[in-house]
Amino acid sequence: MTNQEYLAHVPLFEGLRRGDLERIGRLAIQRSFKKGETIIAEGESGIALYVIISGKVRVVKQIGGRERVLRTLGPNEYFGEMALLDEFRRSASVVAEEDTECLLLVRWDFRAELHLHPEIALHILPLLSRRLREAEERAGL
Repeated sequence: MTNQEYLAHVPLFEGLRRGDLERIGRLAIQRSFKKGETIIAEGESGIALYVIISGKVRVVKQIGGRERVLRTLGPNEYFGEMALLDEFRRSASVVAEEDTECLLLVRWDFRAELHLHPEIALHILPLLSRRLREAEERAGL
């Protein structure tokens, strides 16, 4: 499958026009991660969104000196989405549960695309907001 086809199956990008998906797909970079590899480390600077093509990852956070698994993600799911919009440090770590393939969208490339095509932002902002609310609910906030 092409990057565009992968992205079309991801909830964050579902419903985008074909041309928008094609442009975003051209920006995406494929990366492989081995089982047990840390993809994102809690506290590091975030620069990219990751879309899982294949494999499985776990999202973990250090709480009181212990690792707490927040969720497990698989194909067509994504993580690190807030890095597309802000420059804050990562709030959790993500570790490959098995060999995993991802598409990466880097912040500066994605922001440049949003400047040219702001309608993309209008499509994804409600989805990001919903995802944030769901995270707050899981955290008991």
